Amino acid sequence: MSNTHTLTFLAGPEHIDANGHVNNGVYVRWMEEVAVAHWMAIARPEDIEAYAWVVTRHEIDYRANVTEGATVTATTEIRQGPRGARFDRYFTATDEKGRELVRAVTTWAMVDKASGKLLRVPSEVAAPFMPAGGWMPA
Repeated sequence: MSNTHTLTFLAGPEHIDANGHVNNGVYVRWMEEVAVAHWMAIARPEDIEAYAWVVTRHEIDYRANVTEGATVTATTEIRQGPRGARFDRYFTATDEKGRELVRAVTTWAMVDKASGKLLRVPSEVAAPFMPAGGWMPA
């Protein structure tokens, strides 16, 4: 179990905007991809079946640009337990030299698939994603 997950992306021609670098919207898509990959890699099968996640907020700092052909390493990290239905995920994207390209905090809310309603995150769902030392619900 781990509170972090990393994926690597190659900046292709479809990711490049009119300014000649990876478009900001692409980073939002990559944030979602790494978060979903983390959920799919760590969550229990019954939780994947029962719950979905929706983004409720993005706070993003774009710090540097990369061009076509660059390798971008995207990491998501959960630093603390959920608040009700919501989890914050911290996101960083770095280039091949480790230079920070993007830093973000995204807030995700748990949705019960059967009802379509937001649901307080149960401790057994959160537990596999918690940093070392665990988490106790409030």
